[in-house]
Amino acid sequence: MSSDSPIITASAHSVPSYLNADNLGPWGIYLQQVDRVTPYLGSLARWVETLKRPKRALVVDVPIEMDDGTIAHFEGYRVQHNTSRGPGKGGVRFHQDVTLSEVMALSAWMSIKNAAVNVPYGGAKGGIRVDPRKLSRAELERVTRRYTSEINIIIGPNKDIPAPDVNTNEQVMAWMMDTYSMNEGSTSTGVVTGKPISLGGSLGRREATGRGVFVVGAEAARNLGLEIKGARIVVQGFGNVGSVVAKLFHEAGAKVIAVQDHKTALFDPAGLDVPALIEHVSHNGTIEGFRAETISAEQFWQTESEILIPAALEGQITAANAPHIKTRMVIEGANGPTTPEADDILRERNILVAPDVIANAGGVTVSYFEWVQDFSSFFWTEEEINQRLVRIMQEAFRSIWQVAQENKVTLRTAAFIIACTRILQAREMRGLYP
Repeated sequence: MSSDSPIITASAHSVPSYLNADNLGPWGIYLQQVDRVTPYLGSLARWVETLKRPKRALVVDVPIEMDDGTIAHFEGYRVQHNTSRGPGKGGVRFHQDVTLSEVMALSAWMSIKNAAVNVPYGGAKGGIRVDPRKLSRAELERVTRRYTSEINIIIGPNKDIPAPDVNTNEQVMAWMMDTYSMNEGSTSTGVVTGKPISLGGSLGRREATGRGVFVVGAEAARNLGLEIKGARIVVQGFGNVGSVVAKLFHEAGAKVIAVQDHKTALFDPAGLDVPALIEHVSHNGTIEGFRAETISAEQFWQTESEILIPAALEGQITAANAPHIKTRMVIEGANGPTTPEADDILRERNILVAPDVIANAGGVTVSYFEWVQDFSSFFWTEEEINQRLVRIMQEAFRSIWQVAQENKVTLRTAAFIIACTRILQAREMRGLYP
């Protein structure tokens, strides 16, 4: 594929006063991605500044009483990037290093992701600067409930619907739903997705993101003429997404030869025993100690494979390691794992990148199914949900592939062309009020 349009530096943008113009962080990466797509928006380009400003950004103090009686304060965020196509939708992450810039970028990528798969949502995201591993269960519940109460004024089943993300899960969503419901005076199951099945959660939701990554990976492999059976797979991150996608590729006959998590990296050229590794992680919380060769982070990124799946945090594939990656294609299970500079290097090396905004959209797609089921109080079977998920993901990927071929751009820029066009068409049709 030929080179995309030149990047405009972040300094060329009108930067909000609450960000550091010299270090925009993840938000700066998103702005560069918007710059690349702007030449393809035609008359809609007059609205493009809409995409470069979040609609609403809420920063809250989250004070709780710790188990030892002391009072601790944590910083929380909820950002709604764009709601032109529907209510905000996006996860909540609990991480000690989360920043407003990161949450802004994640909310913007949710706008793109929702539009790329054409579900009727805008983009939103939330987070708390806290290391949940240092909290007791009771403290975690108090943090969750206080945070929910603080952002209560901008969330709701018709306004903004949170979901699980890094270090949050079904239990956290249950606490959020209950807190919102108590404040409303009535049970509101549709205020969050990714809930336990017993509280209106959807079958298939927990596996949905990983399943979507697998579906996109299989479609991309088919387009490249790559056989999945026997293909060598490398997975970074072995949480909810990484473990599910590893399991699905393993079941399809591929060999998962290397896996990395926050503690270590493992390698087995014959293929790791993925079911046993999943069982090991369920008991130990890490892949560390599993019966396989331990390799360094540098060796991990240089492991030769057919498919590389970054499924951890953003900014993992950089200008430093991209020249040494040996794979046919990268399927982004995480949000923003590849920097723009690394994107260019991979393109020059003819390595296909299936971007996060389509590859990991399975989670929000099944979240949409959950939301619809909650509103109708009628629930589908897991088979029905998986069939609908596969169909939506395949159709969305095929459209993106076609646009990429027609415009001779990367799949990421093609996804942005489709998504930004849908968002800005909605913005233009709605007009400006008042």
